Amino acid sequence: MALQISATNPEHPALLLELPWQLPLEEWPEHHLVPLPRGISRHVVRYARAGDEVVAVKELADRPAVREYELLLGLDRLRIPAVDPLAVVTGRTDAAGEPLESVLITRHLGGSLPYRSMFETTMRPATMHRLMDALAVLLVRLHLAGFAWGDCSLSNTLFRRDAGAYAAYLVDAETGDLHPQLSSGQREYDLDLARVNISGELLDLEAAGALHPSVDPIEFGTEICARYRGLWEELTRTSVYPAGKYHYIDRRIRRLNDLGFDVAEMQIAHSSGGDTVTFVPKVVDAGHHQRQLLRLTGLDTEENQARRLLNDLESWMATQDDYAPAGSGHRTGGAPAGSARPEVLAHRWVRDVFRPTVRAVPTDLRGSMDPAELYHEILEHRWFLSERAQHDIGLDTAVEDYVGTILPKVREPLSPQVDDPEPPGAHPVPEQR
Repeated sequence: MALQISATNPEHPALLLELPWQLPLEEWPEHHLVPLPRGISRHVVRYARAGDEVVAVKELADRPAVREYELLLGLDRLRIPAVDPLAVVTGRTDAAGEPLESVLITRHLGGSLPYRSMFETTMRPATMHRLMDALAVLLVRLHLAGFAWGDCSLSNTLFRRDAGAYAAYLVDAETGDLHPQLSSGQREYDLDLARVNISGELLDLEAAGALHPSVDPIEFGTEICARYRGLWEELTRTSVYPAGKYHYIDRRIRRLNDLGFDVAEMQIAHSSGGDTVTFVPKVVDAGHHQRQLLRLTGLDTEENQARRLLNDLESWMATQDDYAPAGSGHRTGGAPAGSARPEVLAHRWVRDVFRPTVRAVPTDLRGSMDPAELYHEILEHRWFLSERAQHDIGLDTAVEDYVGTILPKVREPLSPQVDDPEPPGAHPVPEQR
């Protein structure tokens, strides 16, 4: 069988042909590889450079490679946070013509780390709680989309900083299955696997001396279940309200939006006596703030970053003379004369505030911090300085002080030791390099 590369982009096969497919992945020359931290895997995994991109290459048998590639494509269509599938390479042979395993190629998720790299120095319990939150959100999103993971674990997840919290991404879909809808039994099976896997992984860290002494691996494994069930209940429960209290429904939808989810459809039914209204959210979709920010500004960020940037955008818009706030009496007649549409003001904010702020930070001091996370850090620093000065010190002063006093001392924004934010009133200083 001849070498065959099935790719999502027509440009990728030409770039991927430069890689040494005639060699087992363990024998690839160093000049093809990129030294990035790798998690634990059942298979040989390497990071390599293909043109301007860094890709993850995983060696496995033909059918699992093709199947996982197709599953990742399905998750991508559903907008689930998972690694991007780029290609699957089959028909590999060595110099003697002996068959080699196929490989799955995915795009490296910039700014992310496997959990073991994050535990190279002891991680504080509050930070671990945030990791559990991120993993619970990921599992809920997968289940809402009808994906049974079959092997939810820290090892099969990558984490990225997201405005003080974390975003979790699925890495390994090999054991997964896509269905129109999951049964309660399928969800509970996934959840029980997650509990066992996470407890086992934390026990390994405890044995290696890399776990905080106050952390109980069994309790933390069980925590994912409680966090998952609380979120699932909020997203899917049926609510019964007194008739006429329709603002209760609006409040429920706003609460779902605050969690980062959209209600794309809803079912409302009146009781036979007409005294109650039953409300069931239907088709709950994640990424509410991401989509709102993308629509207004064209910025594509993580969910918590989007929420923070939208808050700053709205605060800035309120200072503009041509701003007409929502609900100001112009819903039918259009915006008042001289006012600007939100999209216009948002474009102005990106041009006059967001981009100049990010560009004011020297590139060599940013590390792998993406623009949205950098802007969030500057907003945090501005809040700290303003609290200390008892008045708003302004964005320009915050940037100057952040570049001069904070960035020279910090290490990468997502690093092995990720400390918790300081308590209210203290400065959330980034981690020391």
